[in-house]
Amino acid sequence: MNNSSIPNDYRAFDPFNYTCSEALLLPIISEATWNPGVRAFLYILALLWCFLAVAIIADVFMCSIEKITSKTRKIRVADSSVPEGYKELEVKVWNDTVANLSLLALGTSAPEILLSVIEIVGNNFKAGDLGPGTIVGSAAFNLLVISAICIMSIPGGDVRRINNMKVFAVTAFSCIFAYVWLIITLVAISPGKIEIWEAFLTLLFFPLLIIIAFIAEKDFCMKKKPPRNDSGFVGISLKGNPEEQEALDQSYSGRASIYRIAKDLAMVEDLPEDEAAKIAAKKIVEHQHHDRGWYRINAIRNMSGGKKLIPKVLNTFDDLYNRVQLPEEERDEATVTKRFDHSEGGTKPVIEFTASAVAVLENEGKVRIGIRRSGKIDVPISVRVETINGTALEGSDYKAFDEVVSFAANELLRQVYIEIVDDFEWEPDEFFFVKLAPVPSRDQEFALGNLAICQVTIINDDEPGTLDFAKPSIIAKESSRRIRIPVQRLSGADGHVSVTWRTKDMTAFDGKDFEGGEGELKFDNGETSKSIDLVLFPSNKPERDDSFQVELLETTGGAKLGRLTKTVVTIVNDEEFNGLVSRIVNMTFGNLDGLALEDSTYISQFKNAMNVNGGDIEGATFVDYILHFLTFVWKIIFAFIPPVHILGGWPTFVISLGMIGFLTALIGDLASLFGCLIGLEDSITAITLVALGTSMPDTFASKTAAIMERYADSSVGNVTGSNSVNVFLGLGIPWVIASIYWHTKGLPFEVPVGSLVFSVILYTIAAVIALSILVIRRNVKCLGNAELGGPTVGKIVCGIIFITLWVLYVLFSALQAKKVINVQI
Repeated sequence: MNNSSIPNDYRAFDPFNYTCSEALLLPIISEATWNPGVRAFLYILALLWCFLAVAIIADVFMCSIEKITSKTRKIRVADSSVPEGYKELEVKVWNDTVANLSLLALGTSAPEILLSVIEIVGNNFKAGDLGPGTIVGSAAFNLLVISAICIMSIPGGDVRRINNMKVFAVTAFSCIFAYVWLIITLVAISPGKIEIWEAFLTLLFFPLLIIIAFIAEKDFCMKKKPPRNDSGFVGISLKGNPEEQEALDQSYSGRASIYRIAKDLAMVEDLPEDEAAKIAAKKIVEHQHHDRGWYRINAIRNMSGGKKLIPKVLNTFDDLYNRVQLPEEERDEATVTKRFDHSEGGTKPVIEFTASAVAVLENEGKVRIGIRRSGKIDVPISVRVETINGTALEGSDYKAFDEVVSFAANELLRQVYIEIVDDFEWEPDEFFFVKLAPVPSRDQEFALGNLAICQVTIINDDEPGTLDFAKPSIIAKESSRRIRIPVQRLSGADGHVSVTWRTKDMTAFDGKDFEGGEGELKFDNGETSKSIDLVLFPSNKPERDDSFQVELLETTGGAKLGRLTKTVVTIVNDEEFNGLVSRIVNMTFGNLDGLALEDSTYISQFKNAMNVNGGDIEGATFVDYILHFLTFVWKIIFAFIPPVHILGGWPTFVISLGMIGFLTALIGDLASLFGCLIGLEDSITAITLVALGTSMPDTFASKTAAIMERYADSSVGNVTGSNSVNVFLGLGIPWVIASIYWHTKGLPFEVPVGSLVFSVILYTIAAVIALSILVIRRNVKCLGNAELGGPTVGKIVCGIIFITLWVLYVLFSALQAKKVINVQI
């Protein structure tokens, strides 16, 4: 057939050359006949899926970096208190600042850096818009949006300040200078071109930043400090950075801290041991200092349904967990102890008295007894109430009572009144009992609570009474933490009386074994029983048998002292309690071991990859299941990467970095093709979709670090360093490669100014404003004198300003790229 006879529409069709078909790896097959809307929808889904994949492989990559930077060595420190004359301490080889600005910064910025490198290599060493745009867009999102979230997320008026201000000052200056340097190179020195020396200098700024930050941290060339005894080794100074010293101290006091928490939890009745161990592990983890890598890994695993680094505590025990964290004097004793659940999970009604004992003056004529219902309350129920003689006899002292009391549906409280016989003869205090009993019936089933019997004491109302101890001696278990010493008022309860008391040391000592002293116990009219409450202090003695005495001294109001004016309190060990504490401690250590960042074997890697939440099914939520199934394929693929314990983590580092590079190439193609299909330039796609996708793990990581850490260094402090590294490595490396390539061909490496410089200028202005606000917040009292948190209004206003700056940055950058505005630079 002659070509001239083929219609023009058919002659122009090429299945391998169609709209939005040019990229590095994609499309794999011809999509010429596909609907553009369907293509765009599939590309955006694939892009989001690849963002999850990059997050998961970044988890592996960060674990390898954590392994590398956690390398330690043993040093000897002089100590005359031990026979050897020295102690061996294990310290980290990597300095924290160097690690944060080198490998950890590389771990958080790897997708942006590799995207820039891959784009320029895959584009025949010509400059593109996607890589540089992602670096600038990611920097803007990190500094403005993440900082805003961190400022506003600090709860309850708390604050977080930058601790190492000198290092922050270096990185803050660097994150401004890096982007000013871009403007200088692209506009002033060699407009539209990058020379070899400019490319190498850009790359060399990276090690220069690390060196200057290290000097700032160590105060070299600055204020002279007294000589220290920690010279001669590389690692964390034993007397240098306070935060490093604090972390070192925590590593040696960890077991004591866990033991103390376990003792607190062991005092909570009906709390399962495994839940107590989870609560203890959670508290330990949340109060330890972690670096930025740990928070990023934790955020990634929350995003992918992976093994959590913070134990999941059941909602039932959340209140207990929060209560255990409070100082001992602030704890509400009523909420620490729990009662046995007679209702069997709310399926049965429970009937009991409101009090185990009541007292009534003889002349009052009747006594009121309260009965309450709990558990299942939406059904009617009946219970028998009857009296039983004690020293008080029915007829002569009170009138017998034997009736059925009925509760209507949803009725919680009933009261009964028992008549008291008032005579005019003096007699000692007497008592009788009131008892609850079930009513035989096939239609109702309920349980009696703990208070099924109530003691009623009839008090002679004609005398003020006598005061004495109820018991001559009291045994107090060490686990009780508090001892109540009852003082009774007998033979009358008329008027207001009081008695003074004091403690006397025996084998137990005030301030060491218990909190003693002296005080006054007051009785109101009609009151017959009070208690002296004393706090007991824990002891590490294997066998404890310590005693002290409490003595009643003088009375007021006409009351007299009875026979027992002294009682001896003996503090003893609680073997059962100590055994429970030991079990909780051991289980807590097991939980903490299970929270290790890395897996030690291939078997554990595949187990964690194939199971939601790393196998912790009980702690998995519905969202965890969804995220786990969405990322299941990627988890299985990445489980083939060598575990980090092999060769110090370096094989894991190299292979995972290669996987990130491959996925970054896919993301670049997907983002570019998606933008092409919906009519967005690469520069707009870069500062919005790609920048947000690569920054999501950092967002969640920074928010968690802001809440959990004592200082703001791990949240906002590391953002500035990461933004600097993005430029020095993310543009330095591809510029060096491309400039050398074009130099060998005798041609300059051209970098069109376009919308990049305009976007950089906008970012620089916004960054200067944002950093100025952080400095103002640190020095203004009404804003909390801190970078993060503070008064609610102040932190919300600052957060809104930061987010508004980011919105304006994106808006004006997009308008410039679309040529709606045309700023000539």
